[in-house]
Amino acid sequence: MNYFRKVSAIVWKDALSEMRTREIVFSVLVFALLVLVIFNFAFGADETAMNSIAPGILWVTFAFAGVLSLNRSFVQEKENGCFEALTLCPVGRDAIYVGKMLSSLVFMIIIEIITLPVYSFLFNLNVLSFEIIIITLLATIGFAAVGTLFSALAVNTRVREMVLPILFLPVVVPLLICAVNASGDALAGESWGDLFSWLMLIIAYDVVFVVASYLVFEHALEE
Repeated sequence: MNYFRKVSAIVWKDALSEMRTREIVFSVLVFALLVLVIFNFAFGADETAMNSIAPGILWVTFAFAGVLSLNRSFVQEKENGCFEALTLCPVGRDAIYVGKMLSSLVFMIIIEIITLPVYSFLFNLNVLSFEIIIITLLATIGFAAVGTLFSALAVNTRVREMVLPILFLPVVVPLLICAVNASGDALAGESWGDLFSWLMLIIAYDVVFVVASYLVFEHALEE
């Protein structure tokens, strides 16, 4: 079995498990939509305030929904007594990391695909533009890459629901800052030239942390 077949087997396993339980996407999606509705009632009447905080609302929703999704990344294996079996499979730890990262990325993208049209409808903002889609995709890659590593670190702790955000959010804050600023410029109708510096920072973050997480993941599982 070559490397990519091993990775796809892990992704397919997670996809089948999610299709049976609908535990991650459904619960996280309900949370994300609830957050949008609450913000809409809080700021929807003030158009000036809404235009200034709209990018922050979008990424607060994605960030907390993403944390909820990543919290479940390794939990099913742990709760079913399969975590040790996963690590003992004749599969490299790097393949486990890539497979888990891709499955988390897919789940988060599904949530974002549903959330963005709802956000656009509630706040009357064009977040379905090509610029916002590219920003969201690039930022989600880095978010899933780092989150998968910290999810593996947190799964063996007793209070993993608290440990993951405490460890993870400080590391991902620079990515969220770049995503919020880039989204704000895109919603304001700025050109690609104005977005370029923020996009380059997001891409640099993705490259650095995907590589770092890939290299560190084996030691994270051992701990």
